[in-house]
Amino acid sequence: MLDRLNADLKAAMKAGERDKVLTIRGILTELKNEKVKKNKDLEEAEIIVVMKRCAKMRRDSIEQYEKGGRDDLVTNEKRELEIINTYLPEEMGEAEVEEIVRKAIDEVGAAGKQDFGKVMKAIMSQHRDRIDGNLAREVINRLLEQFNVHPTCPMAGRKRGKH
Repeated sequence: MLDRLNADLKAAMKAGERDKVLTIRGILTELKNEKVKKNKDLEEAEIIVVMKRCAKMRRDSIEQYEKGGRDDLVTNEKRELEIINTYLPEEMGEAEVEEIVRKAIDEVGAAGKQDFGKVMKAIMSQHRDRIDGNLAREVINRLLEQFNVHPTCPMAGRKRGKH
């Protein structure tokens, strides 16, 4: 991945693609910072995590700029996000995520929302590079919600504890 980034940086510089040069330099800086922080060379999965972080920062910026009515900055951030996305593996769709979540719930023996962390840890440890954390969170919450409400239980829907 680093070789591809460096090669693309050189090609973008020769072609005069200013946006691409700036974006790739930003990615390389983030990767270098992460390498210094961890005090070791980054593995492919770690590189993808850093690049996903870069993409998330761009998405957050786009959202903020849209709220502030800064269309010029939105356009710039969207271009950078498109460039970053060309280096990221394709993320799973909701159906795939749901299947993985169901398997993880069975594996960890989740019995309700209190087991959210166990399920998320199981999923992300195996699929961090191809799964969107927000989508995983939504699917986990939706599926674990089914465990917490049992219509046949006389206590369903009632609050526990002191009233």
